[in-house]
Amino acid sequence: MPQYEIAFIVHPEVDENGVAELAEKAQGWVTAGGGTVEKAERQGKKRLAYPIRKQREGHYVLLQTAMKANAPLEIERNLRLTEQVIRFMITKVEPVVLTAPVEATAEIAAPTN
Repeated sequence: MPQYEIAFIVHPEVDENGVAELAEKAQGWVTAGGGTVEKAERQGKKRLAYPIRKQREGHYVLLQTAMKANAPLEIERNLRLTEQVIRFMITKVEPVVLTAPVEATAEIAAPTN
């Protein structure tokens, strides 16, 4: 299954219990779509780089998941409808492929005049 990261920012007026409930709800959306949550991380309340909906701070939440390719559409719809979420982003994580270094075996031809 493809790997995805779901990051969202919760309104600053929501307390820690509310943020935990929203994180659990998002994890439920992932598992309902047939996926798994590999890591759930609440990063706490931070200052935003720029105001979003007239707010200068927000609670950051990051989920690392594995889910089917059509599941992010449903999660995006649910996050968009959740009023406490002021911004979100779902990104597909490409697997890292390690390759052996290329040896310099190509010969450089001398210029002919």
